[in-house]
Amino acid sequence: MREIVMDTETTGLDPNSGDRIVEIGAVELFNHMPTGKTYHQYINPQRDMPEGAFAVHGLSAEFLSDKPLFKDIAQEFLDFAGDSKMVIHNAAFDMKFLNAELKWLDRPELPWAQALDTLAIARKKFPGAQNSLDALCRRFGITTERELHGALLDSEILAEVYLELIGGRQPDFALSVVSNDDATDNGINASWSPPKRPTQLPSRITEAELEAHKEFVGKMGEVAVWAKFK
Repeated sequence: MREIVMDTETTGLDPNSGDRIVEIGAVELFNHMPTGKTYHQYINPQRDMPEGAFAVHGLSAEFLSDKPLFKDIAQEFLDFAGDSKMVIHNAAFDMKFLNAELKWLDRPELPWAQALDTLAIARKKFPGAQNSLDALCRRFGITTERELHGALLDSEILAEVYLELIGGRQPDFALSVVSNDDATDNGINASWSPPKRPTQLPSRITEAELEAHKEFVGKMGEVAVWAKFK
């Protein structure tokens, strides 16, 4: 099962008011485990950076001026995401911006069903509590070591929070089926099997029990199917 944990940074709160995406970050999970594959891109919004937004992520219009436009990286991002579930904290916000950017390019929008909202999961699990990403990090003892928000860093942090929300780093207790190729890619010897015992364990059946069984089978005559395999 492939999942993409992702985050965006923007110039503001509403794409319908002219706000744009300025950064996308994403990390790949396979069977709820990080694979090490990531996606990260700064984006030129072709507009100024409001003071409030700059205070959140520290990305200035000058810094972003030589970065690619969203239209230049749209396909690259879509290829990375594919049809995998996208794990997002407050998914409505990021999906609203992503679909606005895609709509402006006359591209198909991402289906809302593809998003998995960790904020909704947290609110259901901890009703009435603070469920911001920072609050969840404090709850789970996850060290963030950040002063400003960053899409890739926040995605990495969210991946840890997500795994805690669904039951820790091995929510399925490692009972999921792993193919030979996947096992090899992850350093697992899929053909391994326990070695035979050098000395067989002694039988726990007593002689009296064995004789009683033989006598029982003998009384069954031809009905005893296993007697044919002596």
